[in-house]
Amino acid sequence: MEKVTLADAFASIDEKWDPHLAGEPNGQAVKLAKAEGEFVWHSHADADELFLVTDGRLRIEFRDRDDVTLDTGELLVVPRGTEHRPVAEPEANLLLFEPAGTRNTGDVENELTREELERVDD
Repeated sequence: MEKVTLADAFASIDEKWDPHLAGEPNGQAVKLAKAEGEFVWHSHADADELFLVTDGRLRIEFRDRDDVTLDTGELLVVPRGTEHRPVAEPEANLLLFEPAGTRNTGDVENELTREELERVDD
């Protein structure tokens, strides 16, 4: 058991859209990421994805429904199989909650794909 202080953990993350592992309760992954600009359009066929904005603003764009904007303290669960693209303007700190092993870019592989996650430094 290790305590994670969110402010310190976010301060230890340098790259945008580079999720770091904060914990793994019951086969799930709690990830922290700094976000700025547009991420890639993607979906997760077998996993819901929870976005919680701890600081800033995040717009989640959808191809088949209205976009959702999240401000600090707000969260949204994107259902499995739903194509989406997170956009942070200007930037945001995000807590993500999804099954362990879920690839950050879902069904897409590109330079933002992270297979192995670093643990947060606290």
